[in-house]
Amino acid sequence: MSKKQKTIIFIILITIVIIFLIPKINKYLEKRRIANAKINVELKTNLKVPFGSEVYIQDFISSINGQLTENKQIDTSSLGTKTVSFEYINDDKIKVPYQYEIDVIDNTPPLIWLGNTYTILTSFEGKITDKIMCVDDLDDKPDCHILGDYDIKTPGRYNLTFEAVDKSGNKSTQPFTLIVKEPTKNNPSQNTSSPELTGQKFEDIIANYKTDKTKIGIDVSGWQGDIDFQKVKDAGVEFVFIKVGGTIGIDGKYYVDSKFKRNIEGFNEVGIPVGVYVYTYAKTSKNARADALWVMNEIKNYQVDLPIVYDWENWSFYNEFELSLNSLTNNAKTFFDTIEEQGYTGALYSSKTYLEKVWRNTDREVWLAHYTKQTSYEGSYKYWQMCDDGLVDGINGHVDINIMYK
Repeated sequence: MSKKQKTIIFIILITIVIIFLIPKINKYLEKRRIANAKINVELKTNLKVPFGSEVYIQDFISSINGQLTENKQIDTSSLGTKTVSFEYINDDKIKVPYQYEIDVIDNTPPLIWLGNTYTILTSFEGKITDKIMCVDDLDDKPDCHILGDYDIKTPGRYNLTFEAVDKSGNKSTQPFTLIVKEPTKNNPSQNTSSPELTGQKFEDIIANYKTDKTKIGIDVSGWQGDIDFQKVKDAGVEFVFIKVGGTIGIDGKYYVDSKFKRNIEGFNEVGIPVGVYVYTYAKTSKNARADALWVMNEIKNYQVDLPIVYDWENWSFYNEFELSLNSLTNNAKTFFDTIEEQGYTGALYSSKTYLEKVWRNTDREVWLAHYTKQTSYEGSYKYWQMCDDGLVDGINGHVDINIMYK
């Protein structure tokens, strides 16, 4: 090997070594630079935040010698200690990593759905605590009990306190009077004639509520019997929500509403825009996803222009579900996520009271049920079910009337 060749090989080897070492040297120098960088971050004294709060990195910093590269939102969707990591550019223009810890806590007491009195008959069987809705934001099964002495078989008035405590120690109390009565005998009515059907005429609803920003519609199920779809359209109905069906109880089998097929075919034929709803008993996200898949299979051959509505209203026996309010809302979100994967839109149906006190934000359209001439609900809603005693030509008997806001 000539001297020239040896020189070339040497230069190549030196070059390879330099190329290999330069990144490591730069990395080392950068570490030294950061290690020697001035870090002056002072945190606020309160590093506890309620579950589900909207908070950001900057919210817990009282002073810092520089600027955050990004003020990200902190995930507070689970309880416990959270490590918050971020970077900032200090006053010497050096990018510095930093981290601190916060505690996500549950400070919301359970909800007790109970008025000043609660009445039962001496024939009542079971536990009163199973019948009074007692639910927590995060605890699937809060400790719910009654303080005081009473006898469900002895008529009288008992002054008691209902108490509920969740796993985080948050407590709610509700004083109430338990009224125990003897069953009364019903006197049969002497009037056997059928009363004249009264209710709110659809034409009156149109006159009072129809504007360039609203549409007036109805919702129907097997309860309305055989509908004359053309007459309904001629009456001015602009949209309809149709019951598809649901499950028979918790973890029950699916059923299709007795008039679903006839209703959706009929309304499709006359050209009235259709939405559908499923009456659900979903206890888990798995149940909710199954409900979504089932309803999409039932409607796949029909025109559905409006949302698929999630209708969960099993409030009278809510305790049986052992379901926190957070889980209840997450189940609904699972339902919506599943149908949206297939291009459908979703909406949540519920009454004013439960929307205000029970449901958490699902980030979906709301179908509000509030039977009144002017709703006082202050939340956002797309549809308003304003009465359940509507009279529409083409339908025998009462029907729910709804207003859609454009």
